[in-house]
This record gives sequence, C-alpha cells and structure tokens, in this order.
Amino acid sequence: MKSILEQRPALTQEIEKIAEVAGYLWQNGWAERNGGNITVNVTELVDDEIRQMPPISDAIPIGVTLPELKNTYFYCKGTGKRMRDLARKPMANGSIIRILDDCASYVIIADEPVMPTSELPSHLTVHAQLIATGSNYRATVHTHPIELVAMSHNREMLGKDVLTNLLWSMIPETKAFCPLGLGIVPYELPGSNTLAQATLHQLEDYDVVLWEKHGVFAKGIDVMDAFDQIDVLSKSAKIYVNARAMGFMPEGMSQEQMQEMSRAFNLPK
Repeated sequence: MKSILEQRPALTQEIEKIAEVAGYLWQNGWAERNGGNITVNVTELVDDEIRQMPPISDAIPIGVTLPELKNTYFYCKGTGKRMRDLARKPMANGSIIRILDDCASYVIIADEPVMPTSELPSHLTVHAQLIATGSNYRATVHTHPIELVAMSHNREMLGKDVLTNLLWSMIPETKAFCPLGLGIVPYELPGSNTLAQATLHQLEDYDVVLWEKHGVFAKGIDVMDAFDQIDVLSKSAKIYVNARAMGFMPEGMSQEQMQEMSRAFNLPK
C-alpha cells in the first residue's frame, strides 16, 4: 500500500520530527511501555488528494463535539503503541485522522487503521482551544519526566508558581526557554474530561502543565518546541535533585537576578 508520505516532503518532514521526538522521550526514560502521547495538527500540510482519500476505518466518536476542528487533520500516536517503536516506524505506530463534518467523530485515513490514543479527546480539546484563540501552536506532547513527577509528590511544591520559580532559579536557560513557567493540575483520573478541562484552564497561562503524580502536558509551535520546553524544565529538576543528593539545598538564582533576565531578554514574566 502506498504511504501518504510518498512525494509529500513537507508532511514527511513533520512526521520525521515526531519520530525524532518520540526517540528522545524513550531515551530519556520518560516513555515506559506505551506511556505518553503526541498529537500534531497537520491540516496545513494536507493537499486536495489527501482530502479526497477514502477512510480506512468506520467513523469513530471522539466523545466530545469540537466545532473548531471541522475538516482538520491530525497525526496521533496509536493506543497501546510504544514511543520506541514510533521512533522507528511512525506510520505503523500512529495514524493520520480526519475530523468529520459533525465535529464529534473522525475517520482514519492513513497509513494503517491504528486506533489513536485513548487520551485523544483531551488532546483534541486542547487543539480546538488553540484554533479558537488563533494560536499558531500545532503540537501537544504528554510524557512522564522522572524528576518532575517525583517533585509532584511533594505537596509544598504544588502551590501556584512554587515549582516555576524553583526550576527557573536552577539555570538561566530554563527561564529563557520556558518563559511562562509550569502550571499545576492536582491529581485527576488519566484520560478524564475533568483532567482535560483542568489542563485547558492552566494552558491559558502556561505552555507546560504538570499533572500531579502522573506527568506533563505541553503545547508548542511544533512537536520539537513542545519537547524543548519539557527538556529544559527537566534539566532544572535534575540539577535540583543532584544538589540535594550531594547533601545541600541549591541556592538558586535570586528573584533580582531572574528579574534582570526578564528585562534583558524581554521575557513575559
């Protein structure tokens, strides 16, 4: 069967970028077994031939109605699929879907009838909000960074912007490259609508959200942008954990030093 990627260099490049990030998630130990998800809006890379492609699945209910997503297209990691496998064979471990006119269901159009992640409703809800607000963000990534998840087990760190300021203070690059900081969502059932709505609320002010005792959810211009923000936050968490393992509390940058950075680099916070 001919792949949807054949003779489509822009779409191929996007899928290769997704595969590259999937490999990084696995190599970092953030994607055990089938853990984590990636969903990318590829509508801008779709041509007329793709729009005419017959589905290779029946219509599948999303579980929510999202008018903003009418006739949009997404690459989605498959349910039960492993990031380490997606990194090698992205079109065998994920699929491209088309949102139908009812905005409440979708069909798989390529390459294989790989059912998307069970957390698809949460991801699509975020994408609908991004479109509604005119955002140029096209990618969402959910993964399980070890040190950040460990920190979420400390109740004192879950107050508003407590972790943001701690992580910013560990190394200047974190504030520079994750300038909105880290939102916090208290524990909710994975895949639940409650978790999706709480995440949506936090994403109004942050690009990366920590799900208590679970993982992080990030949005970005593309999948690499979303990954990069998680990566710099994780580096700061590692610095903190390593300092504590050495037997001392890291001093961190002062508020004055961080404010100086904000002024020098025109950061939003």
